[in-house]
Amino acid sequence: MDTDVLVVGAGPTGMTAANELLLAGVSTVLADRLPQRSALSRAGGVQSRTLEALDQRGLLEPLLASGDHPVGAGHFAGIRLPVGSTAHPRPPWRSVPQVVLEGFLEQHLAAHGLTVRRDHELTRLAQDPDGVTATFANGRTVRARYLVAADGAHSAVRSLLKAAFPGRAGTATTIAADVRLSGEDRPAAHTRSADGHWAAVFPLGTDHRGRPLSRLAMGGPGRSLPRDVPVTEEEVRDGLRAVFGERVGLRELCYARRITNASRQVARYRHGRVLLAGDAAHVHLPLGAQGMNTGMQDAFNLGWKLGATVRGWAPTGLLDTYHTERHLAGAAVLRNVRAQSLLMDWTGTGDPDVTATREIFTALARLPEVGRFLGDLMAGTATRYPMPDSGSHPLLGLPVPDRRLGPARLHELLRTGRGVLLDPDGALADIAAPWTDRVDRVDRVDRVGCGDQVGCGYRSDQVGCGDRSGRAAATEPMLIRPDGYVCWAAATPESLRRSFTSWFGEPNPAGG
Repeated sequence: MDTDVLVVGAGPTGMTAANELLLAGVSTVLADRLPQRSALSRAGGVQSRTLEALDQRGLLEPLLASGDHPVGAGHFAGIRLPVGSTAHPRPPWRSVPQVVLEGFLEQHLAAHGLTVRRDHELTRLAQDPDGVTATFANGRTVRARYLVAADGAHSAVRSLLKAAFPGRAGTATTIAADVRLSGEDRPAAHTRSADGHWAAVFPLGTDHRGRPLSRLAMGGPGRSLPRDVPVTEEEVRDGLRAVFGERVGLRELCYARRITNASRQVARYRHGRVLLAGDAAHVHLPLGAQGMNTGMQDAFNLGWKLGATVRGWAPTGLLDTYHTERHLAGAAVLRNVRAQSLLMDWTGTGDPDVTATREIFTALARLPEVGRFLGDLMAGTATRYPMPDSGSHPLLGLPVPDRRLGPARLHELLRTGRGVLLDPDGALADIAAPWTDRVDRVDRVDRVGCGDQVGCGYRSDQVGCGDRSGRAAATEPMLIRPDGYVCWAAATPESLRRSFTSWFGEPNPAGG
């Protein structure tokens, strides 16, 4: 074997997967067909759940410090949601252009010894009982135990696998562009004219020259052109005039493309030793920061499970739960995006029935309970994974909210890439002992150390500073997976043993 895992595709999904695998102690090769990193920002927003996951790896603070990344306004189909409209406190989503995020992740990986192998276009793929052999157009081959396909909507891996990709082909297009605008400083996030033309404008922070940059999406009657027709400056100016009149103008068109409403999802995320993630597994209209974030969440879910499988401690069936959990999550995203596109009337039909439905839905979104439901949906925090035989706690299967435990925050305890058992009363030590090589038990915060591992944001000699009597007394007992999801909470000791075995494998009599 040349490596444990080959990741094909160095976009946000592929680089997130590579970081998770490094954190798990698994050798990884990351290959991409492009000779250099793309300068195009196909996505522009990082949702709350992705921000939490980055925080759990010590990556959020340095990412936000890398430039001007303004707080974004949550919306569903362009309908603005109240600030803080989630069931649990979450960080608001941030405007981070995909090109900036990719550059940040690539630099982070390089600092830990993993450099992207560029100009590697996959042409052949072969599996056998022991591994996968990938052949590239440049004549090189890589032999790996597993392969992660993160190579985008036109995935070569998916094509070579002949993987079933059911769904709906694109029936219309709209324009997405990175622009500098003149006139109003901040036009409304989603604006529609009386004749059905619409535009959505969101801040992206500043460009490399420090100038304000915005993401613009626009459409309407007669604006659905074939995807391969170039977007012109005059076309964008005309679209802005149709919606804003002379109030908003185009100063500079930095990048533009046509996107379709295709909606597809692979039937299986796992094909033997090949696992598909991101746009290789699902494509949809990019509305509400759903596309890139769904792919990165695929990677956070897959990374620790694949790492456990390679390292040899994964319980039977753990890797298959990647498909079980993320196929359901992906299908839910496709549903919410289709609903958004209908409510937006993004092709500009002007259907009065759609207008009436949107007016009623807008009124419903102002109700606190509905606002929280939609807020969690768009924040990526509504996904609840099935956790069999673990009780009925309200947090079970959901991402754990951050909280301060003495001198440390809960998210900081996950930076090792290991599981975490919160044991505030110290009563679960004997149960946890056989899994201490895979799970950190936390009763006193000053016992926790994360060593010198990838993604760690603080040194082990800093742990235990501050209030040395700070116990997690206000926290319920809770078992948290490496990806930050609660897999057991405040239930019986017997069910805790079963949860340990279900997620972290057979007990090790020698412990850690």
